[in-house]
Formats: sequence, structure tokens, C-alpha cells
Amino acid sequence: MDFNKTTWTFLILLLHFCSISIFSQDTLKAANVEAVLYVGNNENQPLIVGLGGSEGGNPWTTDHWKKTRQEFLDKGYSFLAIGYFGCKNTPALLDRISINDVHNAIVVASKNKKINKKKIAVIGGSRGADLALLLGSYYPDISCVIGMSTSHVVFPGHTQEFTTSCWTFDNKELPFVPVNEESVPFLIKHDLRSAFSAMLKDTLAEQKAAIKVELIQGPILLLSGTKDEIIPAVPMGNKIIERLKKHQFKYTYEHQIYEGSHAEPTKHFDTIFAFLEKNFK
Repeated sequence: MDFNKTTWTFLILLLHFCSISIFSQDTLKAANVEAVLYVGNNENQPLIVGLGGSEGGNPWTTDHWKKTRQEFLDKGYSFLAIGYFGCKNTPALLDRISINDVHNAIVVASKNKKINKKKIAVIGGSRGADLALLLGSYYPDISCVIGMSTSHVVFPGHTQEFTTSCWTFDNKELPFVPVNEESVPFLIKHDLRSAFSAMLKDTLAEQKAAIKVELIQGPILLLSGTKDEIIPAVPMGNKIIERLKKHQFKYTYEHQIYEGSHAEPTKHFDTIFAFLEKNFK
């Protein structure tokens, strides 16, 4: 008799423990994007939206990010992984990507009965960070933005000509900082950081292409590396902070700077989890 009670108690505790990590995975129907939703067992889950960068595809669904994705789920969040180019049924190139289509996938995901649609945070790296800021600036239902190695402006799409914008909204291309003569030699040498720095000498274009981060309806966390080999991430992040200060942004905002490369911010999810716990969840 005692053995049976002990056995049943152990089984109940084991099932309860295992249920913490159980989640459902669903590929959503959304035009021009690949959207995979991971939902845990809890009710009223805040939604984290993960966006990849210029590598394309849907990196948040891969084994590389599985551990971090699972950590979000274990902390009580649901997670939406979005691929917006380089996936099946998406544009092939990072060129004139519709912000509307990406947001529509978020809306579809938020209709899940276990998700709190009033708590949506978007996190992206590199070009995905730019997209995260843009989503927050155009849509008030985005209530938190986290950008890892982000730009403060829109840049050209990744075509051979560099004559179109990375992004569109309502079928119109967003203004972008164009490639200029000074940046061409750096592009030929694949010195991207110097190329972007040269492009930003066009201050008029920079002003027109600036992301209106002051319109974001929630806290903002930026993470940058001092030795970023792709973009001048620290100066760009500082310009975002300056813009927020100028417009007396009412929500919490931080710019965390680390000694390291373009990928360095992806090593500091402890900072991201702490920021979400304090300012979002």
C-alpha cells in the first residue's frame, strides 16, 4: 500500500514537472511570410515575436536558437518565429519587404486564446532589429521592442543595384539612405561598416530615412557591440537614444553597449530577460 502511494505521488509530480516544458507548435497562414507559433500551457501568455536578420530564412525555428526559444517558453511567454524573406512563399531577397505582411502574421498569432494580445514584444537582430523598430513605430499594439545591433535609419534593399528600399508600408517604399560614391570602394572591399559610415555622410537622406522610434508605444532595449564589423552600431544606437530624449519619450529605454562584434548582443539574453521581466511582462 505504501509503495503504491509513493509511486502515484512520484508519477503526479513527474507529470507536473514535465508539463512545464510542454508546448504546442503551429505554422500559421499568413501572406508572404513564414510564421511558426510556439505556445505553452499557461493562460494569458505575453507574446514574443522573433525576427532574423540579413541571413534570411526563419532562424528562430532552427536548432541554433532552440535553447533560447525554449527559455522564453519556460518563462511563460509564447513565441512567434517569423521569416520574411528567403523562405518558402516569401520574397527571395531582402528588398521591399512589406511591414504590413509581417504585422498581419503577428495579428493572426495574437488571436490564439492563450495569448495576451495586449502584451506583444518584438525582438530582432541586425536588419531584423530595424524591422522590430519599424513595427513598433507603425503599430501601437506592439508594446515592447528589443533591437540587437540595430540601425537608426532605413537602408537600401539587398539587390545588385541598391536602388530600392528594404521596406514598404501600405505598398509604398520607405525613404532610405542611398549608396553614394564614397561608399562604393568600401563595398567592393566588403568593408561594410566603412560603407555604411560613408553613406551616413548624406545627412539629408539620413534625416528622411530615420526610424520614428518616438512613436513606439512601450519600452525599448538596444544592445550594441563596440567592434561591430557590419554597421557602426554604437553610434547608431546612441542616435536612437538622442531622438528618444529629444521627443521626451515616456517609456523606459536603454542602450546596453558591449565589447565585441556584430554578434555580441546575441550573447546577452540574460539582459534581455531581465529587461522584459521588469518593464514588459
